[in-house]
Amino acid sequence: MKKNTLTIGTRGSKLALIYAEKVKNELNKFFPNEIKLKKILTTGDQKQDQRLSDIGGKGLFAEQIEKELLNEDIDIAVHALKDMPTIETESLLTNNFLKRNSPNEILISKNNTKFEDLKPNSVIGTSSFRREFQLKKKRSDLKYKLIRGNVDTRIQKLENGEFDAILLSKAGIDSLKLQNKITQEFSVDELIPCAGQGIIAIQCKKNDSDIIDLLEKINDVDSRIVANAEREVLKVLEGDCDTAVGVFAKITGENVDLVTELFSVDGKMRYFIRETVKKDKIETASRTIGEKLKLQSKGSYKN
Repeated sequence: MKKNTLTIGTRGSKLALIYAEKVKNELNKFFPNEIKLKKILTTGDQKQDQRLSDIGGKGLFAEQIEKELLNEDIDIAVHALKDMPTIETESLLTNNFLKRNSPNEILISKNNTKFEDLKPNSVIGTSSFRREFQLKKKRSDLKYKLIRGNVDTRIQKLENGEFDAILLSKAGIDSLKLQNKITQEFSVDELIPCAGQGIIAIQCKKNDSDIIDLLEKINDVDSRIVANAEREVLKVLEGDCDTAVGVFAKITGENVDLVTELFSVDGKMRYFIRETVKKDKIETASRTIGEKLKLQSKGSYKN
């Protein structure tokens, strides 16, 4: 590699910087020179009082970082995969991933009260329709309210009394070493996560062969298989934050178990498919499953 220095672009939140540091540490094993982190303020971080789907979708967390990558102000971008748009930006490549962290959802509540023991009309903070609809299927007697901001901000809102409980991804809580805050952990069967949850994605320019070769050295093969499988389902559904989709792929031996669900726009109808397929067939199978979900939901789901 000809470069003397590598620059990694990342959001400036505490969690995003932890993810970028993980990538940096892996790259240090193969790149002997300086690796710098560049904090980039995104629109998604600036506008935290509205639902993402109302102000432009997941791209608001990636757009500014991708611009710096396209302009060659950074060499590599690090993202939480679940925050990336489904359709890749032209000239950019997202095909390298670190080993997946926990994909599970966790609940943090006042007085450490379990979800099933919360009083009726308790206010639950969640950032996505998927989580809201999943929880409503279990407890329709609770109130669900939008919560945004970084993990620390959300926990502070809970402690300030704005919410009785909040739902977050375990991967973030683990990385921030806040496990002592967890009231309850849900399995992926209880709450199917969103595509890419728990996966750190590494993005570069399509034509930067040196960087691509370097990133291949730190890529986790299994994470690539499940990440691409989950995102294929979303592509078919044209999914973004306003599409309530749960999708989770798990590798067992030579097979991939793919669990998917799609909710109607109002959350009242749920469509579910689970299939086990060979690893070398998963990309095609993921698209087929996406099409099946779309057909199941025809009439209640709109593109």
